[in-house]
Amino acid sequence: MSVSGMSTVHPKTLTPKVLVTSPNIPKIGITFLEDNGCHVTVVENATEEDVLRHIAGVDALLVLAPVKITRAVLDAAGSNLKAVSALSAGYDHIDVQELKRRGIKLGNAPRVVNAPVADLAILLALAAARRLHEGRLKIENNEWDRLHYQWILGQDINNSTVGIVGFGGIGQAIAKRLKGFEVRQILYTGHREKPEGKSLGAKFVSLDTLLRDSDYVIICAPLTKDTEDMCNEEFFSKMKKTAVFVNISRGRVVDQPALIKALKTGTIFAAGLDVMTPEPLPPDHELLKLPNIVLTPHRGIATVETENTMALLAAKNILKCLAGEEMLHPVV
Repeated sequence: MSVSGMSTVHPKTLTPKVLVTSPNIPKIGITFLEDNGCHVTVVENATEEDVLRHIAGVDALLVLAPVKITRAVLDAAGSNLKAVSALSAGYDHIDVQELKRRGIKLGNAPRVVNAPVADLAILLALAAARRLHEGRLKIENNEWDRLHYQWILGQDINNSTVGIVGFGGIGQAIAKRLKGFEVRQILYTGHREKPEGKSLGAKFVSLDTLLRDSDYVIICAPLTKDTEDMCNEEFFSKMKKTAVFVNISRGRVVDQPALIKALKTGTIFAAGLDVMTPEPLPPDHELLKLPNIVLTPHRGIATVETENTMALLAAKNILKCLAGEEMLHPVV
C-alpha cells in the first residue's frame, strides 16, 4: 500500500518491525507505518530498560528523547536494524558515530520545529523582560502595590539590540519575528556569515561583540563539544546588566551555576529557559527560587500541529529507508 506518494517497503522485507521508543509519539505516525505494512511496537514507558525488552530483531527505531540510542541499545537490537528516525531536529541523544560504523541510516525532522521554537523564544524573552514571574509572585504574596510601581518596571524590546547565537533555521525564524517588534538591530554569531543574514537585516559579529552590544541574547546553537558550558561566568560577565538571556537549545550549553550567580548578583537582568539541567528539574532546585527567571519544561515544539507533522515525517523517513531509498531528511 502507498500513501501520499510514499513507496511501500522493499518486497524482500516481510512485515518489518518498528519499535517506537515512547508512548508520547502521536498516533498519526504509528498509523502511517501500520498502513504501509509495518508491525509497530510502542514501549509503555520511555526508558532504556523498556526499550531493551522489545528491541531485539527490529528493523527500525522511531525515537523520541529522553531515550538515548547508545552502543548498548544498538547491540541489543541486532543486525536487522537498518533505520533510526528521530522525532526531533536535534539528535544529541543518538550515538551518530556508532550508527555510521554499523551502516545504520539516521533521519530527523528539521525545519518543522523552526516556527514553534522561535515563537517560544520570543515568548520567553518578553516574559523575562517584563518580569512576568516576579509579578505573579507579588500577587500571590499580597504585595501588589498600586501606588508604587517602580518595583515591576521591565525592559523594552522595541528599539533594542537582539543577539542570536546560532543562526540556523530557528535563529533565522526568530529574526523574522523580531521585525514586527521594531527592534533597532539584530546581531548573530556562529561559525560563518550566512547569506540569509543580509536578507533578514541581521549583522554577523563576533561573540564578544554580540554579548557587549545586545539587550537580549538568545541561544540557538546546537549542543556540541565546543558549545557545552559555553555560557559560563565569563560569558555572562560580558553582557549588559540590563540584558535578558534566553536559551531554547540544550541545557548543557549553559554553565547553570554561573547563570544562577549572574541572576542573583544582578550581572544580568533576567532569563527565560525552555531547557535546563537536569530535566525534569527537581521541585526544590535553585532555579525555581529565583524571581527574575521564566521557565518552561522543554516544550518548544509542543503544539498539536507540530507534533503530528513531525511524527508523520519521522515515519516517512523509516519507510523510505526500508524501501531502499534515501530518507526525506537524512543525517547519516
